[in-house]
Amino acid sequence: MRLELTARHLDLPPGMRRAVQAHLARLQRVLNDSALSAQVVLTRERTRLTVEMTLHARGEHFLHARATGRDWQTALDTAAGKVSRQAARLKSRWKERKRRGVPASRVTAAPPGEKTPRRPPGTRSGDDVRVVRARTYSVRPMSVEEAVLELQDGTNAFLVFRNAATDAVSVLYRRPDRHLGLIEPEA
Repeated sequence: MRLELTARHLDLPPGMRRAVQAHLARLQRVLNDSALSAQVVLTRERTRLTVEMTLHARGEHFLHARATGRDWQTALDTAAGKVSRQAARLKSRWKERKRRGVPASRVTAAPPGEKTPRRPPGTRSGDDVRVVRARTYSVRPMSVEEAVLELQDGTNAFLVFRNAATDAVSVLYRRPDRHLGLIEPEA
């Protein structure tokens, strides 16, 4: 994260940069490394110190706080606390947001010879299907019979394996009619 630290009408205290970086490190952990940049401005107005903190997070979200205190540590703690509460609120909004893809019943396959897939009626061009969660699986060599036994024993919906007879990667999956389907690549 980029930090821009500015001091107006005072010399920057020796430990101020470290204290600001410590507060921002906590904020960055809260936002899961989504913080892009931060601007912190220290201003002296007679006997009071003012700290203005602006944090730019992904998605064009700006978190801003202003705090005043008799010393810079108190003002910094207050401003960082305000930004921290805003960051927690923003993170909860990110978590609660529903990420819905296009249901499988509305996805249509492209007819042979058509280069671009057709969109279901009522969808816009911005409603592209996204991969929400991806996993990695170890592909072990086994026969189709062994794969059937392993899939029936577990609760998985599918099994990726290397067919021992053909040495090709195959997928065994549960069908809605409670039978098993086998996907094999063309030779």
